[in-house]
Amino acid sequence: MRVDLHVHTQESDGLLSVEEVVNLAYDKNVQTLAITDHESTEGVAKAEILAKGLNIKIIPGVELLTNYQGHEVHLLGYFKDVNHPLLQARLREIREQRTALAYEMVECLNNDGLSLRWQDVEREVYSEGAVSKGHIMRAIYHHESSHSQPNWREIAQYFRPGGVAYLPYQKHAFEDAVDLILACGGFPVVAHPGLLFDPKIIFSLLAYRPIGLEVYYGYWERQNTLIPYYAEIADKFAILATGGSDYHGPFGQIQLGQMDVPIEGVLKLQTYLTL
Repeated sequence: MRVDLHVHTQESDGLLSVEEVVNLAYDKNVQTLAITDHESTEGVAKAEILAKGLNIKIIPGVELLTNYQGHEVHLLGYFKDVNHPLLQARLREIREQRTALAYEMVECLNNDGLSLRWQDVEREVYSEGAVSKGHIMRAIYHHESSHSQPNWREIAQYFRPGGVAYLPYQKHAFEDAVDLILACGGFPVVAHPGLLFDPKIIFSLLAYRPIGLEVYYGYWERQNTLIPYYAEIADKFAILATGGSDYHGPFGQIQLGQMDVPIEGVLKLQTYLTL
């Protein structure tokens, strides 16, 4: 059985609609799929309806951008039901804050000499979700493609530490995000630990409260080394291990359903969500 527990749609910064993602999952023989849009659960109900006739199990999810020691940590939350009022109220607040931060990023780029209009960024947004650096990157790409061949690596450098548009979101502490997910009946999982600013903090993150770790992840240069490494850490310090493609669209390095996610962690997650 193929599993993908980390997938994005147009409800945040993915390129495909919910319908396109669910149909693609069916084509790829993915039987368990988690929709984990950034700060939005709008795609979950749509996916559940579409998946009913396709023999696909939808696990409702969300990905939260959090702050730990001044740096970004991504946290996945999985739920039986995402309609908890506390969760939805907080997600609305975060979307507004992240959109305001994105506007500041565009201003930083303009001040550095890059001509980019906010309207150009808004055209990359397909829903009521937060405007993110992913939308800005696509706007830059489309803007530069009319003049020359844009380089994704160079565009990404604008938003990394030291880059002219690097403005980390610091209004949602990691600990508060974990507490929020647990208070709303969900289960928190630290996302792609191999991308942390300091890999050693994973032990502090997992020690805060009993949570999970995303182990089976593809966007790492040393995938063959890091997956066994984090699998061992999850076995010792986490409740369970998950994985997924972090799928944003067909042009990504890892395609939907491509990661080999062991069923053991999926079953543990499903059991936890039904308690």
